[in-house]
Amino acid sequence: MIKIASWNVNSVKARLQNVLDWVKTAKPDVLLLQEVKCQTENFPRLEFESEGYNCAVVGQKSYNGVAVLSRGEIEVIAEVLPGGGEEEQARYLEVETCGIRAATIYLPNGNPVSSEKFPYKLGWMERLQAHAAALRLSERPAVLGGDYNVIPMPEDCHDPKIWEGDALFRPESRNALRRIVHLGYTDALRALHPEKARAFTFWDYQGGAWDQDNGIRIDHLLLSPQAADRLEACEIDREPRGRQKASDHTPIWCELSD
Repeated sequence: MIKIASWNVNSVKARLQNVLDWVKTAKPDVLLLQEVKCQTENFPRLEFESEGYNCAVVGQKSYNGVAVLSRGEIEVIAEVLPGGGEEEQARYLEVETCGIRAATIYLPNGNPVSSEKFPYKLGWMERLQAHAAALRLSERPAVLGGDYNVIPMPEDCHDPKIWEGDALFRPESRNALRRIVHLGYTDALRALHPEKARAFTFWDYQGGAWDQDNGIRIDHLLLSPQAADRLEACEIDREPRGRQKASDHTPIWCELSD
């Protein structure tokens, strides 16, 4: 069995103890991190290596940044999402590890919709779709995990009315995610829990969102058919969100059979 998790930690240095505590108890074999918010050379490798993890990092000062932690050897396949030329934002890292292809993804937010940020988000998703299609043809067991900044369906947010017009819930964003799934990928959580209510991965720091459970599901694990055939479990671990100095996201994980 291999356990793969994804977590937007919203600054790995600010949340380091929380992340270390979680990996000690949850024991993922592969952990996909987003928004590490540090330069590559400043990532706390030693702390994770002391817990038995190899690290691959694509960092960026103060913003964005992605990383993969793995108990297996890591072969870096790509440090940018193909098709974008000179990518300045650290949002994608693809590796081969533990017998699977794994990508950690921090998809652009896209707000405000009236700015250039929304077309950038949609263009980024078009590139992701093209690359996901190529991966699909390779027939590799692949997990595309991360913070997609997309709410797939109304049941994936506490109040759809509030999110109308937001880039995370705009039809263009949702349709772009659906096109990726329709390539033959499986939303791991919904495959095993199709009717699960309030399956949220993010709660804003403002307005008492956590205390009132006013969340949204924007962190996803998309599995290629070869990975989906091995899917045994998928859960959201809410416990880290209730800690002191918590990230506004919480981990989502799945288990694949050997």
